[in-house]
Amino acid sequence: MDSAYRGNGSGDDNDLDISSSRRGKKHYHRHTSQQIQQLEAFFKDCPHPDENQRRQLSRELGLEPKQIKFWFQNKRTQTKAQGERADNSALRTENERIHCENLAMREALKNVVCLQCDGPALGEEERKRGLQILRMENAQLKEEHERLSAVISNLMGRSSMMAAQAASSGVLHEESNNYLVAGGSAAVDPRNNNNNPVVVSQPLFTLGGGVQEMEKSAMVETMAVAMEELIELLQADEPLWIRTPEDGRLVLHRETYDRVFPKVNYLRSVSTWTESSKDSAVVPASPVELIEMCLDPSKWMDFFPTIVAKARIIEVLDSGMLGGSLQLMFEKMHILSPMVAPRDFIFLRYCRQLEATAWIMVDVSYDCFKENEGFAPSYSWKLPSGCLIQDLHNGKSKVTWIEHVQVDDKTQTHRLYRDLICGSQAYGANRWIVTLQRMCERYGFSMGVKGAPTARHELEEVMNEPQGRRSVMQLSQRMVKSFCEILNMGERVDFPQTSEMNNSGVRISLRKSSTETAQSADALIVCAASSLWLPLPFDHLFNFFRDDQLRAQWDVLSNGYPVTEVARIPTGNHPGNCVSIIQPYVSKESSMLVLQESCVNSLEGHVVYAPIDLPVITASINGEDPIKIPMLPSGFVISGDGRLEKKSSTAQSSSSKMGQGGSLLTVAFQILISNGSLSKQVNMECVATVHALISSTIQKIKTALDCSDLE
Repeated sequence: MDSAYRGNGSGDDNDLDISSSRRGKKHYHRHTSQQIQQLEAFFKDCPHPDENQRRQLSRELGLEPKQIKFWFQNKRTQTKAQGERADNSALRTENERIHCENLAMREALKNVVCLQCDGPALGEEERKRGLQILRMENAQLKEEHERLSAVISNLMGRSSMMAAQAASSGVLHEESNNYLVAGGSAAVDPRNNNNNPVVVSQPLFTLGGGVQEMEKSAMVETMAVAMEELIELLQADEPLWIRTPEDGRLVLHRETYDRVFPKVNYLRSVSTWTESSKDSAVVPASPVELIEMCLDPSKWMDFFPTIVAKARIIEVLDSGMLGGSLQLMFEKMHILSPMVAPRDFIFLRYCRQLEATAWIMVDVSYDCFKENEGFAPSYSWKLPSGCLIQDLHNGKSKVTWIEHVQVDDKTQTHRLYRDLICGSQAYGANRWIVTLQRMCERYGFSMGVKGAPTARHELEEVMNEPQGRRSVMQLSQRMVKSFCEILNMGERVDFPQTSEMNNSGVRISLRKSSTETAQSADALIVCAASSLWLPLPFDHLFNFFRDDQLRAQWDVLSNGYPVTEVARIPTGNHPGNCVSIIQPYVSKESSMLVLQESCVNSLEGHVVYAPIDLPVITASINGEDPIKIPMLPSGFVISGDGRLEKKSSTAQSSSSKMGQGGSLLTVAFQILISNGSLSKQVNMECVATVHALISSTIQKIKTALDCSDLE
């Protein structure tokens, strides 16, 4: 805009001199204050003066008519702009006020209740009914889509002849774990909230076809919902997560969780309870190594031998719909005591990379195998659980773990372990985290990252070799896994015992040996185990069993004489984490040694050992497969008792002698007795022998620890 126009609008700029413009030059002069006042006053009465009015003003003010015209034009433009700015400001203020009112009303609607019954308002119920109708319509559309897809697939010649034959034959295909089923039958739809029987026209699993496509879509949908929930739980803090006043563990606030993630409980028993926990820590392993461990059942059991008794993949679901690896799995979890029933889960596991430095593992139960198909009812149900793995770029990862399950196994849990189990400590996130840290540390030491073996024996030369070190650690790892498996006596038929044995708290079972445990596959192995409470901290008990000077007080292999540690391989920074080779006091001609592994973390510890000959250890060091070496491990498992409240006066007086807190101790022995052709009378004698052995050992332990007065 020309500067002359700007001047007329404000009343304080220069005006155009008409006479000077004729000579080709522009001169400006300011309006006087008197001229501006008169123009302002006239503008209030008449913003649009006609030509006669402009001429009259020019004569009165001594200005050109064009100057009068331009001043009024600029003044009107300026006034209009000022009015628009004022209107915009007022509208913006009103909009913000309405937005705040809208947010307040939304929050109020979330918490609206009926004043008469203090329940949800009618509007909420109507909304739920509407959502239910939409879900039913959505399910019908999905079924129609799957039917049309099947028709198209058949027309294109991609139908599976093996699946059709299996479906028509209705034959039960039995594996060793009894978890693959073929043949149509009545089943309970896992998406049916009422658990009413629904006839399924096609089996979930067939001999050749695997998971049916319709069921696979439902699995993908279930996992997608579970992943969204787990991500929210990982990111959330209070009020969704709260800390327990006893030990500061993070647990879910049930009312808040049920409000944010409403769902129908799968376990309907009145004795059902929910366990939830969250924990995080730095783990000495890369995210890629951890994800590989999660997807491989063998590595999963190797990393968590004290938690996972069995794990296998039922079906790999490479749908690609979620951009990761999805598989259906079976897992048996256990506490290392025969007095606690294991927990079985059939669940979906999904792993994917969320971003450049973050991976996620999601677990959620899925009801594939129904009660009326011959499977035992489930007492455990895994709600969305798993972990977030973040790369720290130094060979380490930060792992945030969440465990969230519904269980109904209180009646199957011995009273000694109820505080530990029902307190969400036995299977909590903290136990998974510390076990993962410990096993990653052990793996690092096995690769020769830290530590060096010490030997004072003829094994010294080979023990210092990296390959020999790894071979001995692999043999010891197999020994520990075998020991953990024998404590799960629920899968073995207990041998008939006398009433005296039943009342003593000792569990005894017989099983046929395999080439992994004995030289002869026809032999029988007696396993005896018992658990007891001692008023001592678990680290005190751990140090007691590791002390070579005290071993003669309880170990029958020592014959009451001192033992000598001839070699040691460190498996962690803690001095108690090591693999040892011990030589009992025997004649010089004997070559018997004892292979022992001790392991401890902040929650539990174990000492596992097995007699083994020198030639066998030498063969293992020289590269023989550890699986082919027969072993019969025995040992001890120690953990806290889970009692967070103050102990009784009796327990306090007993524990005051050697420290505060109590521990749970499990003792287990194995003995190879004979081949399977012996008579029942001979077997009963062997059972009585092993029962007497474990009973006397427990009594020796109590005496050595000054706890013999405990029952």
